[in-house]
Amino acid sequence: MLSAASFALKAIFVKLAYAAGPVDALTLLAIRMGFALPLFLGLSYLSRHHGQTRLTTGDVCRIWLLALLGYYLSSLFDFYGLKYISSGLERLILYIYPTLVLVFQACISRRLPGGRTMQAMGICYAGLGIAFVHDLSQTGYSTQVLSGVAWVFTSAVTYALYYLGTGAVVGRIGSMRLAGLAGCASCVMVLIHFLLFGHPAVLPQLPAGVWVNGALMALLSTALPVYWMSLAIQRMGATQAAAFGSLGPVLTVFASWMLLHEPISYLQLGGLGLVIFGVARLKPGARAKKEAAPVAARAV
Repeated sequence: MLSAASFALKAIFVKLAYAAGPVDALTLLAIRMGFALPLFLGLSYLSRHHGQTRLTTGDVCRIWLLALLGYYLSSLFDFYGLKYISSGLERLILYIYPTLVLVFQACISRRLPGGRTMQAMGICYAGLGIAFVHDLSQTGYSTQVLSGVAWVFTSAVTYALYYLGTGAVVGRIGSMRLAGLAGCASCVMVLIHFLLFGHPAVLPQLPAGVWVNGALMALLSTALPVYWMSLAIQRMGATQAAAFGSLGPVLTVFASWMLLHEPISYLQLGGLGLVIFGVARLKPGARAKKEAAPVAARAV
């Protein structure tokens, strides 16, 4: 529950940072990852007893690829999207990643999902559509909402690709170790991107609120929940621990209402309920690889 609550606060910290001063998505992500790098290094140190298998060249390449998809691109796209849409809608879009995983698996296996799975996916997207209409009505049907939804949906796609790729690595080196190593790799990628294409000169001029929310995001919505989820998996198993992820969208919506004063309507609550119900109806087989996903990538 601590892990789910902390992950849910990520969008809140992003919104608060945007409100604190003029900061772009890349700069804010660089601040988050700069603070998170020593925390991921600590996570790698803590995981040294959980995976002692010697890393091969293939393992290292896969870790960098997963870092590119799961923490770097997915986070960057998500930050872009949060400039235009509510944090509640953002969390709902990200939460439909299991349906995207099923689509990718169907493409790879060339087999359509079963009737129950298709029904669950339809329920998810119906709920998402309802929440989407709510955000459009709040902004006067602005094209910015469409842009924000497109960015966050792209973030969900890259996260789903990350999820599919974890199976080749997590069994060899362990979920916590993967989280630490992939997190460190993604921090390096983001910081290099920022140094080459960002505006490092603006960092001293940023308001304190941007730095505070970036640091809170790194600690409370990146490193600590990853560690807490790993502890939960060790004690109750991956499937049961992953079930608590259903709290995420609910907590984000109500935290947005309390801290950001974002309105909550019956449309939004109805869409939220449908998305959670749809994900819950997905077959257990689609969740068989939860070993990695809750630990290594829900901090996106």
